[in-house]
Amino acid sequence: MIQNDLELKATQERITYFEGLVAQFRVTTAPAEFELMAGGFLAEIEKMHAEVMEYLKRPASQPVPTEAA
Repeated sequence: MIQNDLELKATQERITYFEGLVAQFRVTTAPAEFELMAGGFLAEIEKMHAEVMEYLKRPASQPVPTEAA
């Protein structure tokens, strides 16, 4: 879970990096290998996008909820 704007920026940069890798895989890998190589990155991109959206939905004045143990 993203806790602050610094973590938001880092997550956004990681998304951009992973998207670049997948775009490169589309061009440089054989179709049969593409799904195997890109699948994990695409899943991680989706997870990070969801985290970004959850963080952005909260006003800056609202505290970040703590995760249940």
